[in-house]
Amino acid sequence: MMMRVPEAFAAIMATVRDFGTETVPFEKATGRVLRETIYADRPFPPFDRVMMDGISIYYDSYIRGQRVFGLEDVQAAGMPQMQLRNLADCMEVMTGAVLPDLTDTVIPYEHLDISEHEGFRRFTIVKEVKKGQFIHRAGSDAPEGKPLLEPGIRLGAAEAGVLATVGKTQVLVSKLPRVVLIATGNELVPVENKPEAHQLRISNIYNLAAALQGLGIQAEMVHLPDDIQHLTTHLNKLIPAADLLICTGAVSAGKYDHLPEVLKKAGMQEIFHTVQQRPGKPLLFGAFQNGPVVFALPGNPVSGFMCYYRYVQPWLKACLQDAANKPEFAVLEEDVTFDKPLEYYLPVKLKCSPEGAWLATPAVYHGSGDLASLLLADAFMALPADQDVFRKGSSFPVWKFR
Repeated sequence: MMMRVPEAFAAIMATVRDFGTETVPFEKATGRVLRETIYADRPFPPFDRVMMDGISIYYDSYIRGQRVFGLEDVQAAGMPQMQLRNLADCMEVMTGAVLPDLTDTVIPYEHLDISEHEGFRRFTIVKEVKKGQFIHRAGSDAPEGKPLLEPGIRLGAAEAGVLATVGKTQVLVSKLPRVVLIATGNELVPVENKPEAHQLRISNIYNLAAALQGLGIQAEMVHLPDDIQHLTTHLNKLIPAADLLICTGAVSAGKYDHLPEVLKKAGMQEIFHTVQQRPGKPLLFGAFQNGPVVFALPGNPVSGFMCYYRYVQPWLKACLQDAANKPEFAVLEEDVTFDKPLEYYLPVKLKCSPEGAWLATPAVYHGSGDLASLLLADAFMALPADQDVFRKGSSFPVWKFR
């Protein structure tokens, strides 16, 4: 009996576990999921900061009609705060500098006529001035102690800058799982080999390995032949050292599809084996007590690829406590017909409309063995099993892989 997609997904998510946490240098935290709150260690910015190269003045002098200011000194970025001694003068200031004491307004060079007489520089204001202009006030972005980064976000370039700014040299992140990718099949040969007419180069585990790298996970890769004894011997060695086994091939009903039997004899509890979907119907999912979770994906390349993004990656993100773990939606650009009652995962090319909505155009696709079709697509659109005609303009979930 086939399991429906929602039931299969729920069964998978019921096995989510926490792999724990670890502390890493912030320079190596990019792509990792944050597991602590990061606070502002002082106000953002920490001082009244000059926003433009120019001069700073005491605004009341301008209000009283003064337009020409003599230069008293220069306040550069990185210098301790200076003080204006004569309120009728100005201080030359640089972007990023502390606003000099007793000044309260910045005028950029573009709004000034600059002259020099006998070694003295004078600045004539030629454009209207507003009090407090071009000053980034202390604490205006965030006060001291404000939470800046919350647990569950995936750290990127912007977050790296914040970690550096608050001096967070060591950061707590989700620990990554130990993942083993297993390719099965007597027809497979190493990538560097020239295959015979009846052979194929190993490819499925390489696109899965690349997908895992997007989560920061470096997987071990293994090729095993379709032989019960060989499978048994090697799986018994791999199982104790893994948090997750992802297998490709040998899960259907063929004479040499020994993997389900070998996994069950090794102690795996089978949760389900087939799913009411296309591609990817022969999807095997199970778990070892006090051991790894197992996703045994179909050997057809598009099938296994789809199952990874629809099931494996959401499971991994949930385990890592990644807060961004939901499908997006796109609007179908063409009518599509597909016989129910299977949920259909249609490869689609995405583009953004002028209104900001994702639009999905079906990619040229010749079935689950058409690996090259993935080059023409960005996502799989999930078309539900309870209907067989899907009209242009309808919105459906998409599971992006690009």
